[in-house]
Amino acid sequence: MTSPSLTAENAVAARPGPPAGRSPGQLMWRRFRRDRAGVVSACVVVFFFLVALAAPLISAVYGKDPYTTYGLDEGGLLNEFGYPVAPNGGMSGRFWFGVEPTLGRDVLTQLVYGIRTSLLIAAAATVLCVLTGILVGVTAGYAGGRTDYFLGRFIDLLLAFPQQLSFVAFTPVVYSLFVSPGKETPTYLRVITLIIVLWLLGWMGLARLLRGQVLSLREREFVEAAKVTGASTWRIITRELLPNLWTPILVQATLMLPALVTAEAGLSFIGVGIVEPTPDWGRMFANGAKYYESDITYIFFPGIAMILFVVAFNLLGDSVRDAFDPRTKR
Repeated sequence: MTSPSLTAENAVAARPGPPAGRSPGQLMWRRFRRDRAGVVSACVVVFFFLVALAAPLISAVYGKDPYTTYGLDEGGLLNEFGYPVAPNGGMSGRFWFGVEPTLGRDVLTQLVYGIRTSLLIAAAATVLCVLTGILVGVTAGYAGGRTDYFLGRFIDLLLAFPQQLSFVAFTPVVYSLFVSPGKETPTYLRVITLIIVLWLLGWMGLARLLRGQVLSLREREFVEAAKVTGASTWRIITRELLPNLWTPILVQATLMLPALVTAEAGLSFIGVGIVEPTPDWGRMFANGAKYYESDITYIFFPGIAMILFVVAFNLLGDSVRDAFDPRTKR
């Protein structure tokens, strides 16, 4: 016969213990994993970045490159009008996405390297915009007074410029500062110029948002307590303010990058960004606009890729925002 004391001990031991404590990061990750749209979007975004990073490997395994004019070097790929002989833009076991009209370059490798070019430029510009937005926004919000006033007016001045028109107007000006008229602008200089222009005209929205957040946070009790204990300004900003700003920073970054991708593609589309023969999303759109009436397949692949990337990144931004702050979930 079992004693009452042993039964009580077993009952106590069988009771579930208190749930293990979770950090805010673990809670955010748990909420994010429950969001199927966010997880799928993250997978799509990671896939695009992996394709961009592995472009040379893909080209080597596939056995094609984006520069060789296969249609001009070999017979039977293009007709007398310069369009692919095979149906669906020349798609075959050899050319999976077909060949480009007129020149006969491989579409798949052009698309892979085009993703690489566009993401490189947009990612670099996004990092610079985020760092500048944090520096200016936090400085203006925390310092206040004249510093806030002058930085605020400077942000307002830059926001007054129409962004798309400013991209078109300023990019050739920057080119002319480094290359004399009549000479071809090197590709590396075009890439650097696009990064600089997208950076200079893209950080103001984040800076204004963070300024407003810091103005609210600096009056909170935990900031006042840090000041009373003699904490330095650097410590207050890095230990007290920035941890409370990661949500708007990450959300704005995930929304900013696809916007800069489309902006870069738009500049290349109108001829002031990346030009031939460098593969680029915008340049593929520009060429596809010439061929779509007779060969719509060429523009189909970059168009679908751009739509998937932008939609996935925007959905990822929404999921990140909801994971950090579930109160904003609609």
